[in-house]
Amino acid sequence: MRSIITISREFGSGGREIGKKLSEKLDVPFYDKELLEMASKESGIARELFVKNDESYTNSFLYSLVMGNYPVSPDGRLNPELPLNHKIFLAQFETIKKLAEKGPCVIVGRCADYVLKEMPNVIDFFVSGNMYDKKKRILERYDIEKPKVEDFIRKTDKRRASYYNYYTDMKWGDARNFDLCINSSKSGIDGAVELMMAYINIKENLPAG
Repeated sequence: MRSIITISREFGSGGREIGKKLSEKLDVPFYDKELLEMASKESGIARELFVKNDESYTNSFLYSLVMGNYPVSPDGRLNPELPLNHKIFLAQFETIKKLAEKGPCVIVGRCADYVLKEMPNVIDFFVSGNMYDKKKRILERYDIEKPKVEDFIRKTDKRRASYYNYYTDMKWGDARNFDLCINSSKSGIDGAVELMMAYINIKENLPAG
């Protein structure tokens, strides 16, 4: 059995780099922001809107559904007049499902672990990091004033957490939702990849049942 890998990550923890290296070792496709382009083409919604709404939310999707704010049509489909951010989430949802149905791959972020939680061959990882290392990595990659970088990291993680918590019925970063949680500050980037490879090997070789 070849697995589909999802990686949730704290901002600055190196989750994208880890995912990319893991996909190369496994020789499978890698999807991060590439998902936005694909979902845009499939849905007909402008790519710029996917980028603007990437892992962001404006209000509770599930709460709105439960409270009946967005009625369901007789055939079970959601009201086509859903707010744009909900349409964008659902478009990404469908794109992630289609990619997983094609075969093994590595998907970073965008609630992929939630989207694919009913599939049997999915392995979910969460990557965290210590603030010192996250600040160093972000300063190397973004043009941000040094005194503002920690606030930028915290706000980005808060945005990701809010997006995940509101669009799923789970809590972002909760270890119980993942197969394995790794602190990249302790393992290093390559060490995180090796830990994931070892876990994938263990999981894929477990006896059936």
